[in-house]
Amino acid sequence: MRKNFTNNPVITPLPVLIIGTYDENGVPDAMNVAWGGQCSEHHVAINIGHVRKTRDNITLKRAFTVSFATRGTMVEADYFGIVSGLHETKVDKAGFHAFPGSHVDAPLFEEFPLTLECRLHDMQETDTGEIRIVGEVVNMSADESILDNDGRIDLGRLEPIMFDSAALAYRVVGEKVGDAFQEGKKLK
Repeated sequence: MRKNFTNNPVITPLPVLIIGTYDENGVPDAMNVAWGGQCSEHHVAINIGHVRKTRDNITLKRAFTVSFATRGTMVEADYFGIVSGLHETKVDKAGFHAFPGSHVDAPLFEEFPLTLECRLHDMQETDTGEIRIVGEVVNMSADESILDNDGRIDLGRLEPIMFDSAALAYRVVGEKVGDAFQEGKKLK
């Protein structure tokens, strides 16, 4: 037996993405975005509401960063999603430390160990009034603390969190359960 939920999908995992931008005065801002992810090999897409400081900053600088919230940054990441940058200087209040990106005019944050630097590729208003932003990833940087012995990103060390839209909760991602492109060979 199945239960129908109409048009209330649960898509999982939804990464908790933190979008970093600078305003016209060089003040860093951070916004929590649940509706986003990688949309091609070198592009990410996010959807945000129409009236947002982040949208204004991306329009101005044509750049942004995407960091991944972690178990250790959950409180600050949640705060970045419940308070508007139009009303508070969120980065300072959270006690975070911003520094300039090496490839785009947008901030990275010391507290987030994995960040993508993105150049604005496209921005469109959707039929629902949201803004869909596509960025070209021009650089990814990672703190050495989340790298494995071969120098690759280790999600177990990163402990990224995901948004569970069914329970309105955060969950940790990281346990390895198999090898991609190998497990299916068992059925050959």
